[in-house]
Amino acid sequence: MSQLIRIAVSGGGLAGVSLLQALLKSSHLDIHIFESAAAFKESGMAIGIARNALAALELIGPSATECLKRAGAVPMKGVRFMLAQGESQGSLIDEVDGEQLLAGVPEERMHAAKKKKLDETKRNDDGSLILHFTDGTTHECDILIGADGIHSTDDPAASPRNTGTWLVMTLQPFSIEDAREYSWIRDGSFILHNLLSDGQLVQFVIASYDKEAESTDRWNRSVNAEEIKSLYKDWPPHLSKAVDELLCDQPEHQGMYLWEHPPAHTYVSGPICVMGDAAHATTPWQGSGGGMSIEDSLVLSTLLGCAKTPSEAVTALKVYDQVRRPRTHRIVESSHGTGMIMRGRGKDIGLDLGKLREKLLPRRDFIVDYDNEKHLKKAVEIMKGELKG
Repeated sequence: MSQLIRIAVSGGGLAGVSLLQALLKSSHLDIHIFESAAAFKESGMAIGIARNALAALELIGPSATECLKRAGAVPMKGVRFMLAQGESQGSLIDEVDGEQLLAGVPEERMHAAKKKKLDETKRNDDGSLILHFTDGTTHECDILIGADGIHSTDDPAASPRNTGTWLVMTLQPFSIEDAREYSWIRDGSFILHNLLSDGQLVQFVIASYDKEAESTDRWNRSVNAEEIKSLYKDWPPHLSKAVDELLCDQPEHQGMYLWEHPPAHTYVSGPICVMGDAAHATTPWQGSGGGMSIEDSLVLSTLLGCAKTPSEAVTALKVYDQVRRPRTHRIVESSHGTGMIMRGRGKDIGLDLGKLREKLLPRRDFIVDYDNEKHLKKAVEIMKGELKG
C-alpha cells in the first residue's frame, strides 16, 4: 500500500506547473507549489513547443493541441507551435480562468505571493525537509523540486554562465506577408522574425556578440539605436527598414545576455532535485528550453508516481537524474553550437550557404524526432531494477 508522499515544487513557471499537473494524477502524492511572484505565469516573449514537447504534453494528460489553442498558440509551418507572450497574448499557465495547465488544481495547493520566497531548507532526522520562506512561514515535505529557473538559489548543479551573446526582442504590429519563421545570418549578427496572433503581431529578434561580457555576471545591457543601425546598415533594404521601424524608433533598448548551464555532475542531492531551467538552462537557438521542461515533468511525475514511500521517491529522483542528464546536456551543447552557426561563426561553415544548409538543418532532428514513450519505459525499468536491487 502506498504511503502519503509530500512533494513541494518551488517555481510557478512552465516547468513547475506542468509537473504539478502531471503529479496530480497520483492520489498518494500530496503536492504543493510555491511561486515568489504574485501569480503563476511563464516568462519570455514566445515559447516554441516542438512535436517532442507536444507528445510529452499528451502523455502528461491534457490535450496538448486544445490547450495550446486556448492559450493562443500559433501553428507554424514546420515542426512547432509558437506561443506568443505579452499583456494581451495567451498563456499556457492561467490561474484566473483555469483553462490551461492549472485547470483543476485545488486552490489550497497553490501558493503565490511576492513575499513568499524560499529562504532556507532544513533537513529533519527522518530525512524530511522543512522549507522556510521569507515571509516567516514554513512548509514540511519529503521531496523538494526546484523549478524556479536559471536564477535558482537551491540548485545543486553547476552554476550558469554568460555566453556573451546578447539579443533584443520586440513584439508589435508590423506588415509581413509570409507567416513562416525566418532567420537571417551575417558575420557576427543575426535576425529572426515570425508572425504571431493570427498575423497581427510580429516577433522580431536581433542578436550579436560582446566578447567582454562572456563569463561575466552581467544579465542585461543597454543597446542604443545607433549601435543597432551600425550592425544592420548593410543588410537587405527590407530588413534595414524593419530594424529602423521596430527598434530604432526608440533611442535605447534593454538587451539581455544569453546564459546557459555547463554540464552538471548531477541534478539531485538526496530528497532535493532541480528541473527545467534550474537544471539545464539553454540558449534559445534551437527553441528547446520549454520542451525540455515538459519532458522533465513527464519523466519525473511518472517515476514519483511509481514510488510508494518517501524513500522510494528519493530513488525516483536518482533515476530521473540518470535518464535526463544525457539528453538535456546534449541539447544545451547543440544549442550553443547552433548559435555560433547562426551568427555566421560556425567552424568551417562561416557564411557558405551550401554548408549552412548541410550542417544547420539536421541539428534539431535528434530533439524533435524523439520517442517519449520509449524514454519513459526505460526510466521505469531502471527504477524497478533499483528498487529490487
